[in-house]
Amino acid sequence: MDATTLTEPARLWSAHEVLVRQCPVPAAAGVYGWHFKEAPHSDLAPGQLLYVGIAPRRMSNRTSTQNLRKRVRYHYRGNAAGSTLRLTLGCLLGLELRRVGSGNRLTFGKSGEATLSQWMADHAQVCWLERDEPWTLESELIAQLDLPLNLDQNRHNGFHDRLKEVRAKARERARALPISA
Repeated sequence: MDATTLTEPARLWSAHEVLVRQCPVPAAAGVYGWHFKEAPHSDLAPGQLLYVGIAPRRMSNRTSTQNLRKRVRYHYRGNAAGSTLRLTLGCLLGLELRRVGSGNRLTFGKSGEATLSQWMADHAQVCWLERDEPWTLESELIAQLDLPLNLDQNRHNGFHDRLKEVRAKARERARALPISA
């Protein structure tokens, strides 16, 4: 495994570069890594790899239809209900999580998601590594690297309990509030 492609990438890509028609992110399977010019929490260091994800995701009976391009673009402009990264960042930044729709989905609402998208446009940069079966590499990366924003398979990380608590409190507050429009 050559993790330096993600930890010390030759190039990082911004939201402005990724969200254009001629998107440089390949519509292929692989692993992506997120770096932040400004860390989303004071206990985290800026300018380093803080989170990795994969596309597609392998599930018990099938493989998702996602690819690197779809997934990276969704993280930059989607919502917390469909992006663990966005959920984590918004919670760390203190945005108000709310129940929406039928009340089962949790997002930061229109204004909160817009605030988060702008924060990511200003501070988040991404790189990627094409890999046919990215799920085989994800576990290795989480085990070997300091990835404080990854929760799954990452109990050994020193930030894990803190992040888990921040997200749990945000969910608890959201469930106590009325469903948002």
